[in-house]
Amino acid sequence: MTASTGAAIAARYRQTQDKLARVKKALGQLRRERGRLTVRAVAERAGVSATFLYENTEARALVQNATAAHHSRHDHQAQQEHDRIETSWRERALNAEAELTRTQKEIFAQRQRIGELMGQLRDFDQMVPGESVQQLSTENTTLKHRVHQLTGEHRKLQERLQGARSNLRFADKRIADLEAQLLERDQV
Repeated sequence: MTASTGAAIAARYRQTQDKLARVKKALGQLRRERGRLTVRAVAERAGVSATFLYENTEARALVQNATAAHHSRHDHQAQQEHDRIETSWRERALNAEAELTRTQKEIFAQRQRIGELMGQLRDFDQMVPGESVQQLSTENTTLKHRVHQLTGEHRKLQERLQGARSNLRFADKRIADLEAQLLERDQV
C-alpha cells in the first residue's frame, strides 16, 4: 500500500466517522424534538445522503435502532392512550347499563301503576252506569247554581248586618249623650 492510498483510506475513514457523529447528533436532536425518525429526516438533519445511511452498516444500524426505539416508545404511548380511552368508555358503558337498568325498573313500576289506575277506572265505570254520570253532572250543575245563590244572599245579609251594627253604635252613642244630658240636668 502506498502512502497516498493509506492517506486516502485514512481521509475516507475520518470522513465516515465525521458523518457517523453527525448522524448520532441528528438522531439525538430528533428524539429530543420528538420529530419523525425517518431515513430522509435523519439524512437532512445530519447533512449526509440517504445512500450513506443505507450503505454504511454502522449508520444503518444507528437509524434502525433509533426508529425501533421510537416506534416502541410511540407504540407504548399509543397503547397507554388507547387503554386510558378504553377505560373511560368502559366506565361510561357500565354507567349507561346501570342507568338503563334503573330506567327499565322505573318504566315497569309506572306501567304497573298505570294498570292499577286503569283497573280503578274500569271498576268505577262498572259501578256507575252512564245515566248516573249524566245525573251526577246535572246535579253538580244545580248545586253550583244553588251555591252561587246562597253566596249572593250571604253577601246581602252581611251588608245588612254591618248596617245594623253601625246603627246600633250610633244609637248607643246617642243614648250615652242623652243620659249624660239627663245627669247634668239632675245635678243642676
